[in-house]
Amino acid sequence: MGLIKRELLGTAAWPSQAVARTAIFDFIASWYNVRRLHSSLGYRSPAEYETALAA
Repeated sequence: MGLIKRELLGTAAWPSQAVARTAIFDFIASWYNVRRLHSSLGYRSPAEYETALAA
């Protein structure tokens, strides 16, 4: 949650709650879940983990 607050929410004033909600969803879907290292995946990103499974 701290990363989202620093990287996204602290950067702008949001005109409405709906706009902020959409921005948060886009941030999580495009960066946070894709690139963040997960301890349950052996400290690999989901993309790296899926690539290793496919090989």
